[in-house]
Amino acid sequence: MSSVSDLFRTEPTPPLAEALRPKALADVIGQAHLLGEGKPLRLAFQSGKLHSMILWGPPGVGKTTLARLTAQAFDCEFIALSAVFSGVKDIRAAMDQAQQNQAMGKKTILFVDEIHRFNKSQQDALLPFVESGLVTFIGATTENPSFEVNSALLSRAQVHVLKSLDEEELKLLLSRAREKVLSRLQFDESAVDVLVGYADGDARRLLNLLEQTDTASRAAGVTKITPEFVQNTLTLNVRRFDKGGENFYDQISALHKSVRGSHPDAALYWLCRMLDGGADPKYLARRILRMAWEDIGLADPRAVQIAVDAAETFERLGSPEGELALGQAVLYLACAAKSNAGYMAFNQAVAFVKQDKSREVPIHLRNAPTRLMKELGYGHEYRYAHDEPDAYAAGETYLPEGMAEPRWYRPVPRGLESKIAEKLAFLRELDRKKPGA
Repeated sequence: MSSVSDLFRTEPTPPLAEALRPKALADVIGQAHLLGEGKPLRLAFQSGKLHSMILWGPPGVGKTTLARLTAQAFDCEFIALSAVFSGVKDIRAAMDQAQQNQAMGKKTILFVDEIHRFNKSQQDALLPFVESGLVTFIGATTENPSFEVNSALLSRAQVHVLKSLDEEELKLLLSRAREKVLSRLQFDESAVDVLVGYADGDARRLLNLLEQTDTASRAAGVTKITPEFVQNTLTLNVRRFDKGGENFYDQISALHKSVRGSHPDAALYWLCRMLDGGADPKYLARRILRMAWEDIGLADPRAVQIAVDAAETFERLGSPEGELALGQAVLYLACAAKSNAGYMAFNQAVAFVKQDKSREVPIHLRNAPTRLMKELGYGHEYRYAHDEPDAYAAGETYLPEGMAEPRWYRPVPRGLESKIAEKLAFLRELDRKKPGA
């Protein structure tokens, strides 16, 4: 017989992501490069040899699931910490529990989610216990462990890189969700495409979208899910984009290299991806201006001006209207003649000056504003270029005494720099013909 309290007791319904969490390795969707036959993690499971590891990948690709399955496969106690909420005190409490597990003959896996959020001292606190074998450490991170994890801890763990799920894998997950939980719903194929597109490789995001769809469909009294229903009823956030993380710098790198590689469509794609993901257009404008100087330079000086104009246009119009100017600038830069001659010459000059001695300015190049300076010979025998043939003082020297001509600037045979190269060659020929040269 039920008591009165039973009438008001409700069991919370687990999130769809939790309800569909794989119970065995065979249930995992994606990561075939790690879990397929003969692949690293599959071999580790088959060997029966447990090892510390760091699972590196974007959100929603199965890092926590793999850690739990590892504990299950090796019959280990599983202690989970979140680096966002945990500190050294929590680490010590986890180690106390691990020692109790060891006393009972049980091994312990310590799982630290978002390990990159632990500072150096917190990561160092893990080391003695990992080294002694008290725990097997599994860390999960969305950031490059090379930068975010202490080298001592990194050297004791094998890094496994997890990938975003592709469209077919996400569709398989959606099919599994319909089969097990959402059988009442019918999805148009195009609605599936919309959901998969907005999931953006993130399994957890897809399952959250499906939960929203289920809730909205019940409220609306419908079972047929169309693209219009999805667009009108769900909160569809922008694509996954970490403004401060590695994904951000990878996309900036792709944009820069597409411009350098003279591929306008690719350059425009990466620019729009970053704008869609919430990147600051002012930051992108600065990077576009840098590309103009670094990869085009004097081969097409208009590229710099267009980049400057695009940045100023965005300042005046703001978003989204000003973003068109950035797009046009990227297209021009991608199509422009390329040269890194100025960039290379500047870097070589900086490096030379940094390691070279302090050389005196030649006396004929020195300024002579006073009578004494003139009497000392400052500016004596300086040749005014405009008074010379071709406005060029052939054979004159402008470098410090004893310094060889470095020839840092070497114009490329493209764009305006091909004309610059011809001009420099002509002037050097005049130097060669100068008597006494």
